[in-house]
Amino acid sequence: MVVATRKWIVRQLTLGEFNSSSDVVRRSCRMALKIAAIAYAMNVLAHFALYGLGLMPYDLMPALVLATALTPPVSFIVAVIAYSVVGFAIHDLAVSRTELERLSRTDMLSGLLNRRAFQDAFDAASGDVTMILFDVDRFKSVNDTHGHKAGDDVIVAVANMLRSIYGEGHVCARIGGEEFAILSFLSSDSDSFALAEAARLKIAGTPISIASGAIQVTISGGIARSTISRGFAEIFAAADSALYLAKAGGRNRIIRASQVESLTASQRSRPEQPGDPLPMQRRA
Repeated sequence: MVVATRKWIVRQLTLGEFNSSSDVVRRSCRMALKIAAIAYAMNVLAHFALYGLGLMPYDLMPALVLATALTPPVSFIVAVIAYSVVGFAIHDLAVSRTELERLSRTDMLSGLLNRRAFQDAFDAASGDVTMILFDVDRFKSVNDTHGHKAGDDVIVAVANMLRSIYGEGHVCARIGGEEFAILSFLSSDSDSFALAEAARLKIAGTPISIASGAIQVTISGGIARSTISRGFAEIFAAADSALYLAKAGGRNRIIRASQVESLTASQRSRPEQPGDPLPMQRRA
């Protein structure tokens, strides 16, 4: 019985039959009507059975009239109450589960998606997409100079500007520290680059309010184009390499992954120089 009840509850949550209060009321009334009809039919059959066996202590017709008058409304009311209690309990559980799932996929500081949700969105995307990685330049100095609360204010402000620029048609996420990631579904590489440039310019030109006044920050970005043959790790690494090159090249700029590939090819044709950047070293 316990196992059957548990499976029924899980099935209700999966099917979404109690998504709203109106769903609970509607389904409770519908189920109560069925229960009332079954109860009335069983009551009538019981009366005929007792009458046939000679066990009826009173006349059949008055008993049937009484059963008809009382059984359907009483059973309906009891069934509505009982089913509604269960239904609202399941509805509350479903709401809690939905909220818990949302929280597990949301970065609490910025309100954007987190890294896990960002990767899920990439995996669910159909066709080619563009991945853009943004990193706030010299973010450590913001924390060291103005305090961690100012750093949080910067993260929130940058997240809000990215959200306003990219809107509903794109996926925005904070994937760690001062690093943000975007999935752009624009069909043109030049359009994706232009939108990333617009984000860079807006953030660079917008003062951010902190407790001690206002500061301005810049961002660097790396862009890589996804294809069906390239998975998340490969695209992310390409965008991250482009971001590193943007940092190494002076910050406050957007670099395409194709530029990294061209630079890598040119470096192969000459000996390594003392001033060359380390391949995997990220600059602040």
